[in-house]
Amino acid sequence: MPILPDFRLETHFAKWEFKARYHLTASDAESMSLRELLAMASPQDRDAFENMWLGYTETFGAPDLREAIAQTYQNQAAGDVLCFAGASEGIFAANNVILDKNSHAIVVTPNYQSHETLPLAICSATGVPLDPEDGWSLDIDHVAAAIQPNTKLVTINFPHNPTGAILPLDRYMALIDLCRKHGIYILHDEIFNGLGPTGVQHLPFIADVYERGLSLNVMSKSYGLPGLRIGWIATQDAEILSKMERMKHYLSICNSGPSERLTKIALMNRDAILARNCAIVDENLPKWDAFFARYPDLFEWERPNGSCMGYPRYKGAEGVQAFAAKLVEESGVLFLPSTIYTSELGVTPQDRFRLGFGRSGLDEGIAALDAHLMKNAWVG
Repeated sequence: MPILPDFRLETHFAKWEFKARYHLTASDAESMSLRELLAMASPQDRDAFENMWLGYTETFGAPDLREAIAQTYQNQAAGDVLCFAGASEGIFAANNVILDKNSHAIVVTPNYQSHETLPLAICSATGVPLDPEDGWSLDIDHVAAAIQPNTKLVTINFPHNPTGAILPLDRYMALIDLCRKHGIYILHDEIFNGLGPTGVQHLPFIADVYERGLSLNVMSKSYGLPGLRIGWIATQDAEILSKMERMKHYLSICNSGPSERLTKIALMNRDAILARNCAIVDENLPKWDAFFARYPDLFEWERPNGSCMGYPRYKGAEGVQAFAAKLVEESGVLFLPSTIYTSELGVTPQDRFRLGFGRSGLDEGIAALDAHLMKNAWVG
């Protein structure tokens, strides 16, 4: 297996995530304490957590957890679900069982880096860019033109990281029809499904509407519980699911038992947790609206459709990478510059940065950002 390149986003976070005073680029919703989560548990689930046996768990995931996960879908059963130690393990497993050296993959850009570095480590790949002039949407004709006789996988991500865009439903269904015609799998990174401002319309889960669809999800983002390290893939394709389970034998083998118990508690309270997190988004988005209204000559801002991320444009002469570096070094405010999202598969915007609005405490961070801009002569 080839050596994978540095994961730019994670390397950046390794340096700054726990040092910066104001983490304004987070892609996860506000988390909660163990005590808060356990307070939501039924007596039976609380007892199952406190008295559980700390041995190995099933590679597929605990049966009752898989049943709880299946209930978040329209047409999935527990047997259609394979649990992973986070979403990244699922991405790794899916790419390695679907693709081989003679395959071809299609990936939207910009992207979460592993969605392109993993297929590129296995086979050839083509990038299809999202269009910022069209609401970061996907041109299905462009996807069709990229298909080759050996194309086995298309990877998409909506709500999209880093833009927060959601693909229009008609284009989504057109993409599914296109992939069905050619027998191509779709890996849909759906980890932000359920999170966004009031009124957001999320896409149906790919596993529910496409027989070769792989629905990737995790507790980290919409649920705001990354410390649990529980993710999963749901799919109607039993053969692919079995192959991924055998791949997992070389990876984590099984999940953390305590994390499985806590994840079931969270999923039993799914509606309440998502409502809480979406309320934080509703509270925070107007604060970013007001901020960007103060600096129209410095930033270009468009509200995202979903998730808790936005991708504004920076107009400063020094460029976004220099802006972001000075901001975190001098004022402790952390953003992700678009250089983090550079792709080997084509040109991506280099004048944007990712910001977050899913966590509490945003007022202090925006105040520090305002102070930094004032100090550097950017007066709104």
